[in-house]
Amino acid sequence: MKNLIKRFLRDDKGVTAIEYGLIAGLVVLVIAASVGTIGTNLKSVLDSLGTKITTPAT
Repeated sequence: MKNLIKRFLRDDKGVTAIEYGLIAGLVVLVIAASVGTIGTNLKSVLDSLGTKITTPAT
């Protein structure tokens, strides 16, 4: 049993795939956060533009 645990801890097969998975997850998290922020700012700009379009000029 002790040897099995030692072999498991020394085995590095699949480590690269796990690293790529973690990097991909981080990229997705950054994109999701950016889209939320950009969406909020875009809504504000479009609301302001809509108000200016519907308000008659004096």
